[in-house]
Formats: sequence, C-alpha cells, structure tokens
Amino acid sequence: MDPLTLFALANGAVAAVKKGCQLYKDIKGAAGDVRAVLKDLDEQFHGAYEAKGRTPSPEAKKQFVEEKNRVVQLNKRDSEITGIYTEIGQYLGQYYDNLYKCIAIFEEEERRSKTEIYTGDASIGKRALQRVLMQKQLEQMGTELQELMIYQSPPELGALWTEVNQMMKKLGEEQKIVIAQQMKTQYAQAVKRRKKIDHLWLQAVWGIGAIVVAATLGLTFSFVVEDRIKKYPHLGTDWTPKTEEQRRKEAIPPKYTGR
Repeated sequence: MDPLTLFALANGAVAAVKKGCQLYKDIKGAAGDVRAVLKDLDEQFHGAYEAKGRTPSPEAKKQFVEEKNRVVQLNKRDSEITGIYTEIGQYLGQYYDNLYKCIAIFEEEERRSKTEIYTGDASIGKRALQRVLMQKQLEQMGTELQELMIYQSPPELGALWTEVNQMMKKLGEEQKIVIAQQMKTQYAQAVKRRKKIDHLWLQAVWGIGAIVVAATLGLTFSFVVEDRIKKYPHLGTDWTPKTEEQRRKEAIPPKYTGR
C-alpha cells in the first residue's frame, strides 16, 4: 500500500467523478422536451444576430449547429442517466476508499516514527513534507467534490454525495483499524523475514569463509608437497615423506628365490 499509488488512484477517481457529473448535468439539461430546448437556442441565436441586423459569421453558424446537434444527441442518451448516477457513486466510493487507506498509512507511520528509528533512503524531512502535501491535496479534492456535487450539479447528485459521505465515514473508520492492524502484521513479518535473511547470509558467509580457508590450506599443502618432491625426490612423491626405515627397506635388494 504505497501512499503515492493510493493518492494517484484517489485522484483518478476524482477526475472520473467530475467527468461523470458534467455528463450527467449535460444530459439532464437536454432531457425532456428537446423541441423546446432547440427553440430556445434558435431564439437566442436570432436575438443575438438577426434581430439586431447583424450577419452571423460562418464560425458562429457552425457553433450554433454543433450545439443543436449536441443537445439532440444528449437527449437520446437520457436512458443512460441511471447508469451514470451509479458510476458516480462507485467512483466516490473509490475516492473515499483510497482516502482512508492513505490516512491509515499516515497515522501508522506517525505512530511508528515515535518508537522506531527510520532507516529509509529518503530523509525524514522529505517524507514529512510529502505526507503533509498529500494530506492537503486529498482534503482539497474532497472540498472540490463537495462543491461540484452539491452546488454545481443537479440536486440528486448532492443527495448522492451526502449518502456516500455518511456511509464512508463509518466504513472508513472501520477500515482504518483493519489497515493499521494489517500494516503492523506485515511489518512484523517483514522484520522476521529480514532477520531470517540476515541469518542465512551470515551462515552463507561463514560457509564460504570455511571453504576459502580449506581451499587455501589445501593449495598451500599442495605447493609445499610439490616443492618438497622437487627438492628431495628421495623422500617419495606421496603427501607424507618417507621415513628413514622405509627408505632403508627400499634400498635393500630382494633376495633371490629362484632354483
């Protein structure tokens, strides 16, 4: 559960909510009697140009036609309202889900910082600044969503915001407890795993050291024996030199046993 990843997911959910709200608003505005809406557009266009004796430019005519077509197309999508409403609710849930995960991680890190020495790559100041900035941005996202859904969208989206907000407050608090427990368990497992790896590394180092020492001793003995064979060939070619008695026995010729 990386805070940066969770923040990106929350940000993506906010963008999806904004897009859904705008589409919902556009379709809702074009729903109903499309002829009345188109008539109102005609009257506005006529009042802005023909009534004042002005000739609309080709660009103005093009924009007018595109707007009328857009209204017609949006009116055809009136059946999508329920699906868009549901999607907005789902994206709000995703935003809150990742929001409370971030908060749980921040609180757990703050608790841990009071009892443990930080050994990560980033400085303590950098991590603290990053955490504060992310918290501020998450709060700002929530404020923007609230303003968008309550004050800039159809009333039913404001009601959806209130319902999801109330539900997620309870679920979020429960989730924070579960996440904190999960993080503690994962941290304990990571510490245990780290100790086990360190122990295995220590055993491996000792094992490699023993092999190196044994190999060094073996090579040293080999060089000593080889040097001894060259200098004192009468002592034999075995690892251990021949004793005086062995050399005397080898020097005595065997007795003749023939008939």
